[in-house]
Amino acid sequence: MSNDRGKISTNGGPSLGQNPFGALTNAGLPAAPGPMIANKPAPPAAPIKNRGRVDILRETAGRGGKTVTVVTNFVGIGLPEKEQLAKKMRAACGAGGTVKEGRIEIQGDRREVVAKILTEAGFRPVFAGG
Repeated sequence: MSNDRGKISTNGGPSLGQNPFGALTNAGLPAAPGPMIANKPAPPAAPIKNRGRVDILRETAGRGGKTVTVVTNFVGIGLPEKEQLAKKMRAACGAGGTVKEGRIEIQGDRREVVAKILTEAGFRPVFAGG
């Protein structure tokens, strides 16, 4: 292959002549972890028990007649975890949803599915209101 018109050859070129990593040793480094056990799933992480009561509401007011499932009264949970829970709920319900003002809102009347997800996460869901 020729180098006409400023092209650079990609055939590998001459060898380096020496290995730049040849003088390195593993002295002072921790031992490598043991072999991975294939076809053996990791034990599931146990959910934290009794993370508190959360209320599950069904709202239609101010939404043009559309029903929305709202989860409120989270204690000791930050916004990133609420967003993760909302993402699980949206996927399980096949519906849209968001986190607004510290509440999780899922489109449609999906209280049973939302309650199951919250129970698996260690919360104690309570159906409040209509």
